[in-house]
Amino acid sequence: MAKRDEHIDNDDVRFTIEETVETTSQQPVEGHVDESEEHLSAKLKQKINQTSEGDEAPSASLRLRDVLGGDFLWTLARKQIWLIILIVLIVTAYVAIRYQCQQDAIDIAQLEKDLVGAKFESLSSSSNLTRMSRQSNITDLLQKSDSVQLHHADQPPYIIDVPVEK
Repeated sequence: MAKRDEHIDNDDVRFTIEETVETTSQQPVEGHVDESEEHLSAKLKQKINQTSEGDEAPSASLRLRDVLGGDFLWTLARKQIWLIILIVLIVTAYVAIRYQCQQDAIDIAQLEKDLVGAKFESLSSSSNLTRMSRQSNITDLLQKSDSVQLHHADQPPYIIDVPVEK
C-alpha cells in the first residue's frame, strides 16, 4: 500500500489526499490512474473554491461597523442563546417574586391596622361593660326604673353547708 500526501493551503483550509494502491498481479491501466488523479484534484479544487466563495473567514479583530450594525451582538447571542434564555427566566422569576412579596407586605400592613382598630374597639367595649356593671351604676338604674321591684339587701347572705355523701 502506497501513501501520497498532497497539501493544498488556502487560508484555513488544508486537505490531505491519500491514495491506496493494491499490489496484486493485475496491472492497472495507466490512463485510468492518471484520470482518477486529475479527476480527484479537480474535485478538490472545486470544493475549495465553493467553500471559500460563500464563507468568510472569521476575523479576530472587532470593527466599529460590526458593533454598530449589530453583527457583534447577533454572533454573541447565537453562541449563548441558552444562557440568555436562562437569564431572562431568572430575571422574570425574580421580578414576579418581588412583586408578590410587596403585595403580601401591603396586605400584612393593612391587616395589622385592622387588628389595632379591633383591639381599640374591644378595649373600649370592655371598659364600657365594666363601667356599666359596677354596683353603684346598677343601683342607680334600679332606682330610676319604677317597674322593677328590686331593692338592696339589708342582711348579709347566709352560707349553708351541705354534707357530701360518700
